[in-house]
Amino acid sequence: MRHIVLRTALACAAWWGLAGCGRTVPADGELAVIPQPASVGLAEGSFLLSARSPIVVGMEGAEPVARALDQVGEALFGRPLRRADSPAAGAVVLRRDTALAGEAYALTVSPEGIDIAAGSPAGAFYAVQTLRQLLPPEAFGAGDVRRAEIPCLTIVDEPCMRYRGVMLDAARHFFTVDEVKRLLDILALHKINTFHWHLTDDQGWRIEIRKYPRLTEFGSVRTRTLIGRDPGGEYDETCRFDETPYGGFYTQQEIRDVVAYAAERFITVIPEIEFPGHAVSALASYPWLGCTGEQYEVRQTWDIDDRVYCPGKETTFEFIENVLAEVAELFPGPYVHIGGDECPMTYWKGCPHCRARMRSEGLTHWRQLQNYSTARLERFLNARGKQLIGWDEILEGEVTPTATIMSWRGTEGGIRAARQGNYAIMSPGTYCYFDHAQAVGEGEPLSWGGYLPVDKVYAFDPCAGLTPGERRFILGVQANLWTEYIADFDHLQYMLLPRLSALVETAWSLDRKDWEDYRRRVDRLRRLYDACGYNYARHLWAE
Repeated sequence: MRHIVLRTALACAAWWGLAGCGRTVPADGELAVIPQPASVGLAEGSFLLSARSPIVVGMEGAEPVARALDQVGEALFGRPLRRADSPAAGAVVLRRDTALAGEAYALTVSPEGIDIAAGSPAGAFYAVQTLRQLLPPEAFGAGDVRRAEIPCLTIVDEPCMRYRGVMLDAARHFFTVDEVKRLLDILALHKINTFHWHLTDDQGWRIEIRKYPRLTEFGSVRTRTLIGRDPGGEYDETCRFDETPYGGFYTQQEIRDVVAYAAERFITVIPEIEFPGHAVSALASYPWLGCTGEQYEVRQTWDIDDRVYCPGKETTFEFIENVLAEVAELFPGPYVHIGGDECPMTYWKGCPHCRARMRSEGLTHWRQLQNYSTARLERFLNARGKQLIGWDEILEGEVTPTATIMSWRGTEGGIRAARQGNYAIMSPGTYCYFDHAQAVGEGEPLSWGGYLPVDKVYAFDPCAGLTPGERRFILGVQANLWTEYIADFDHLQYMLLPRLSALVETAWSLDRKDWEDYRRRVDRLRRLYDACGYNYARHLWAE
């Protein structure tokens, strides 16, 4: 691939001629886009994008793409780009090309303008994210640029995998709506199309449910929070508690606001409402949801808890179905995640209601009681036009052929799901848990444990061990940000970047990955991180 871009005499003359009329930022001569595009063709010359470059929207539904271009204009020139009704010299044209797949695009930069053809507005939006990386990074945020030079080229591109996700755990530590939106901006830059929002757990209930106000009145607040951990990951005398009550939740209006903000960036939001485990915040709010009816406190530490929902009571299903009915109205995407992981059956075995349910349903093993519960919730969600996702524990026993499996305990769950015809999302802790340390040594922030450097993330092959026929059941990959030890947004960004760029290249460019070339390209991407003010592991570039 040729990386030195030659300017035409005309472009050079225009550049020097404008020197006294405002700053023109030249291209830096290097093509470096993440994720790696499917094909790139370089040409001589360049295009000078300016505040006078009009946007021509020739595609239905592409106004969010035009607004994304406006944000580019505001970052460069201090104002959005203007609109035009028909193509003209120097224009940025958005148009549909029915020969391209839905998320595919063709980006052509010539001395006369920029042409973006796409199979859908989503594809055009990804072309804009590519365009952002082609622009000189130092131009972003300046607000006083007169012209920004872009090399002439044609990029034809589309993702290898249709699901490219990031999960944020807002239950252990709460993040404001503004912080969630800033995270969505980071995801958009990396062409992520799914935001998995973990909203309930033992340590906090974070979503307003109008039928059950105690969930946020009581379940959203814990009286204190465990801080600190020893290197082995076990609680010991070095741990201590912050005695300050900790809480927060999202109103339904705030949920709608975030969902709309994500949709503008072609990101689908998947809510996670844990069932039947990780339920202490719900049981603290409504004790009758548990097997014993005891009054609990919202959990203050991070271990797995035996206190879970009682699937033997009809009132438990009445509750969770009412909750999911409100959730389904708030999130227009196709999926609802019900968790299903790490559910001890200790209390079930001593519960008369659970024993009665086992007998009435003809169940012979306790894990089948969870399978029964999962299948029942799936029927409820399907009736409302939603599909169920669960962590790979829901495979233990029987699972319906329509459930989607999120494989976190390695890739084995996803492989098993694919082989039996269930769709799967690969999210194994060994490659995708970004709460693990990405570097070693002094100065590294607190992490859950484990070591997950960028090169290991990049090496992930989500389809390893599968035949071509089985691979079609692997929807994609997801990074998980569990927040037991991530208490603020700066820390969150640090754990996410640059590893997200490595993982998204697996999802987008699986069949064309090149580690050495990635290292070159990510070095340029970090300059865009700097321009955007993102916190990332800068010291990794000093190696």
